[in-house]
Amino acid sequence: MALNLKRKRAGDLESRKNPKLDEVMDVNSENEEHGENESAHEDSEDSGSEGEEWNGLGKDVEMQDARNVDPSSSKSKNPAPTGEEVRAIRDATDLYRSSSFKLQIDALLPNVRPKLSRAPPLEKFLLKLHTFLMQLPAVEPQHPLEAARKLLKKGVAVPYCLPLPIEDTNWKVSFEKPEDITLVGSWPNKVSVKAKDGLKYGVDVAVQMPDGLFQEKDYLNARFFQKKAFYLATLANSIRNSKSGLNVDVSYESTAGDPRLTKLVLTPKADGSATDFTKLNARVCIIPTISTSSPISLHRLSPSHANIRVNSGEEGVHHPSPLYNNALLTSYSPKLHLLAMYNHIQSIPAYADALTLLRIWANQRGFGEGSKLSVKGFENAGNLWPALLELVISGEEPSSSGAVNRKPLGKGLSSYQLFKAALSCLAKHDFIKNPALVKSTATHKFPASEYQEHCSATLVDSSSLVNAFAYVPLGCIDMIRHEAWKTLQTLYSSSLAIDPFTDVFLHDHRDVATRFDIVFQVDLSKAKARKLSPHESLDFGSATNHLLYNMNAILRKALGDRIHAVVFLQPSSTSDVPSTRPLTQAYPSTSSTIFVGLVLNPTHAFNLVHLGPAADSEDTAALAEFQELWGSKSEMRRFKDGRIAESVVWDVKTADERSHVPAMVVRHILQWHFGLSEEHVQTWQSAYDSVIRLPKEIATKYVRGAGSAMGFKGAMQAFDRLVKQVKALEGQIPLSLVNISATSESLRYTSAFNPVPLTQSLAASLPPNARYLQPINIVFEFEQSAKWPDELKAIQKIKLAFFEGIATGLMNSVPGTKASVVLGSGDITDANELMDKAYLEIVTPEGWAFHARIWHNREATLLDRILDDHGPMPHVVVPKKRKQAERKGKEYLDAQEAKEVYDRRFIHAPRHHRAVAALSHQYPAFSGTCRLVKRWFASHWFLGGHVSEEVVELLCAQIFVLDGKYVGSDADIPENTLSVVPSTKERGFAMIMRFLSEWKWEEGGLYVCLYGPKKEGEGEGETGAKKVEPKASSGGVWTVATEVDKDGKVWTKGGPDGIVARRVRALAGATWSYLQTIENGTFNVQGMFIHPTQDYDFVIQLNPFVLPRYVHNIAANEGLLGKGKFANARAKDQDQDIVLPGFDPAKSLFTDLQRTYSDTFRLFADPYGGDAFGAVWDPTLKEPRPFRVLGGFSSVPVKKESEKAKDKGLVALNDAGVLGEIERLGSGLIKAVVKQR
Repeated sequence: MALNLKRKRAGDLESRKNPKLDEVMDVNSENEEHGENESAHEDSEDSGSEGEEWNGLGKDVEMQDARNVDPSSSKSKNPAPTGEEVRAIRDATDLYRSSSFKLQIDALLPNVRPKLSRAPPLEKFLLKLHTFLMQLPAVEPQHPLEAARKLLKKGVAVPYCLPLPIEDTNWKVSFEKPEDITLVGSWPNKVSVKAKDGLKYGVDVAVQMPDGLFQEKDYLNARFFQKKAFYLATLANSIRNSKSGLNVDVSYESTAGDPRLTKLVLTPKADGSATDFTKLNARVCIIPTISTSSPISLHRLSPSHANIRVNSGEEGVHHPSPLYNNALLTSYSPKLHLLAMYNHIQSIPAYADALTLLRIWANQRGFGEGSKLSVKGFENAGNLWPALLELVISGEEPSSSGAVNRKPLGKGLSSYQLFKAALSCLAKHDFIKNPALVKSTATHKFPASEYQEHCSATLVDSSSLVNAFAYVPLGCIDMIRHEAWKTLQTLYSSSLAIDPFTDVFLHDHRDVATRFDIVFQVDLSKAKARKLSPHESLDFGSATNHLLYNMNAILRKALGDRIHAVVFLQPSSTSDVPSTRPLTQAYPSTSSTIFVGLVLNPTHAFNLVHLGPAADSEDTAALAEFQELWGSKSEMRRFKDGRIAESVVWDVKTADERSHVPAMVVRHILQWHFGLSEEHVQTWQSAYDSVIRLPKEIATKYVRGAGSAMGFKGAMQAFDRLVKQVKALEGQIPLSLVNISATSESLRYTSAFNPVPLTQSLAASLPPNARYLQPINIVFEFEQSAKWPDELKAIQKIKLAFFEGIATGLMNSVPGTKASVVLGSGDITDANELMDKAYLEIVTPEGWAFHARIWHNREATLLDRILDDHGPMPHVVVPKKRKQAERKGKEYLDAQEAKEVYDRRFIHAPRHHRAVAALSHQYPAFSGTCRLVKRWFASHWFLGGHVSEEVVELLCAQIFVLDGKYVGSDADIPENTLSVVPSTKERGFAMIMRFLSEWKWEEGGLYVCLYGPKKEGEGEGETGAKKVEPKASSGGVWTVATEVDKDGKVWTKGGPDGIVARRVRALAGATWSYLQTIENGTFNVQGMFIHPTQDYDFVIQLNPFVLPRYVHNIAANEGLLGKGKFANARAKDQDQDIVLPGFDPAKSLFTDLQRTYSDTFRLFADPYGGDAFGAVWDPTLKEPRPFRVLGGFSSVPVKKESEKAKDKGLVALNDAGVLGEIERLGSGLIKAVVKQR
């Protein structure tokens, strides 16, 4: 078996490093804070001391070396694999997914466990602590308040819990030395795992309090917890005394913020003594416990028992206290858990490694401690993971309800198989509806029915009676099930684009921006539950815990099937609110801020109506419950199908607002049940919306002035009307129109701004810098006919005749329509007569503009003849020299350019449009994600000039289509699959930013399954394995392939080049880092779209008054969009044609400068109303070089170093001259040219 492999060459391999190890330490946790300056000798000791635990790597590496040896070589030192080794390889593949996966696990485990070479000081300290505690003097019984006052004078507060003792209390507290001191938890079993964010290892010490300190009735009204608190405070007072000689800082810490679960934390001081264990990065936690032989009877601690007897207003009625009882049971459990874990480790070889893998997985997803946002309820759930593994291995106790119980898997599985089985159990078992009691040799003391009746969720191990899910909110349990399912999908995935090991164990998945569809920041300082229950508050141990648990349960109920999970997030320890507290502070600190994350179910998330009970329903309790849940929002309504039912209806004005419905639900519930107004509940959806919307004042004018529908719906309706109008001209044009294809982003829902019409009257009411009309590109396809000429130049002329006929027909048949034939392509030199350059510009009476082109498939054949090796006339033999000359001739170069444009414009563009439009209908968040990402690329001066809009859409598509299984399928996408892809544009945007910041395009391209699942072998070798070595002057370095574009260069041939691609990655990384500031409250959405200009050599500032698209500027000055200087005489404007589709002088200037000075500088601009260009000089031009004619750039002679120096005839860039030329070229448009370097 692979587990039993021994290391034959351990000495040779100790110096070897697995390439994944550095990544492990970088991602899994911070670097070691202590011991970085230790000598190499100590490091070698560390590796040697852990060599026995980390077996298997040496032999596997040796076998890999053996496989790489040429068997025919007689000089080979390594023999071929033996039969035993081959069987080990096969076993590793069967038990660990693959042999490489096993090697990665073997390399990971030693790096997340403590270095045992640094443990001796800790062991000496523990011995010293044990000796000290066993010698402590007794304290006579005294009144609890009197005892607390005495200790407070000494600087130690007693952490009494509610209900607090009073003066009339007739019981007393006392102290005696411990009966027993035991090292418990993960440390003695050597399964401790490094925590996130550099937090310390926990070394738990169970101090057993003598039975004589307690009485039989101490389970009532927190008497046990008060005596335990005094015992703990007495220990703290003794240990912190300098006479103790322990030299540690002593503080309190309460598990899950519950004062009843307070423990002592001992942190070492760095004094260099023999007991100084600071290099181990550990802390000692003292946990008071009680023996099973104590006077308190265990049967009094069942979930159904009422052990909090306070005046609740109901005479003689006492409610069960399951959480209180569970907290008391935890005082019995540490030693039981220790022994149970030890037995499992001894009897199950893979148990320790499986438990370690499970904890690593949990830590990477926030189900543990950390200074970043962690899932509420799991910050101290250390006993949950052993219980889960035990449930998988031993199975479940038989249930009286008849439910199917989990069967035991046995003890012979590998660590990876156990880990995967535990995830499967988490994903599939509903711990809320079906309590899970691990099968044990003895019958569980409390039946499952009691847990089901009184506990929200249940998982009880076989060795104790403690419920591991007692403190976890229900929405957070939903989240861990969701994460388990996602991980299983990753492990089962066969896609080579995903490295399962890296994604499961190395990546930090705690960032909220890519994890949740909607994130809220809630200020709890003014929160007050509408219905207060003093008993429940006492049961939870603190008012804050009760409030949060109740809030989560109500939100989960209200959101219903709109969500997969509603999660509460808080860091377990921060500098402002640390998990530990000084001894003078009796109660734990609580943060007034909590984050709420929603994982939406897109199938139901955005429904506008929530139906309740019918009006004639006999279930009056359900009707009252619905009205109580929704308050004023609940109303009786009659629906179109005749039903009359209680319901909740959410009003939205636009399609974009529909994505806010889940946030509306959360805001209403928090307002109705907890009194939190909108100012206390912050979300960032509206801020994201604002960056892809027109300014409010301009948008209002559009709404008033546009007579037809606006937005994507209006554009689609206008397109459909135009199609009908053109097809109605059948008798007026020589050929029948077969099809009209759309190729515009405005018709596939991905344009950054909603498309809007612009009529003459509306334009007159707008300022000149808000009159831009975006044309919509379409393609006409006529029937096949022999009447077409067989010559490229003639075909272009015939197209003009078709355009003229269509224009005349439209203007005659549709009053108010304007149509004109436009020659020239704008951004391509017009000298190429083989290229499709003309288009028909149509402006409808409603104000929509279209640019139509004609696709004739014969053009491709004629262009291929010119580009073919045999030339346009294959039957004529052409000499080789003449053939080479023709390849450099104008006709060949023009044909090459024309063919490229033809393929992109008439073949790929319509096909891409249809695929992207389908995705917009299939995934609700896809459209918004594309719009935000395009806005980001544009605001950082990449879009259009360097990065095409189509490649941005492909980048966004890859996070939605995944493996392409459901692309183009009529089958409904499973909800679990939909939950993996983003359901809101905000989450989609964050995922793209993370991808761009991490994408190593130099090592290989990206394959997007835009047209369906990738066939076997497709994309490999073409994109996946091909490495790019970018040059500064090379073309596009991104390779984004699809099924119809195997090379991945259709949309990236023109850019981005190496310089731009690296800048995209840098800015995406900065944006991704800025997204993390959501946690500290300094996040501002607009800050991600403000472009830094300090890196440019010079900046060209434009006059915003003459920019028709200035209204789209990310930071437009609203004062420049008002009437003021822009107020024109209405009569004069009505006489002039001020609607100019596609007219953008800034874009024209950018294109001219980019073409003219392509060898001089690199130009950047924002196509969406940017009022500045940025440019970077070619650094090689500033270096002196010999003068030559037609050098390609404006140059100036280099000044001689001295008058006597010889003139070498060197020249350098004439930057002042170039800047002057630019200013003259843009006269009237350029306001200033600012030289920054």
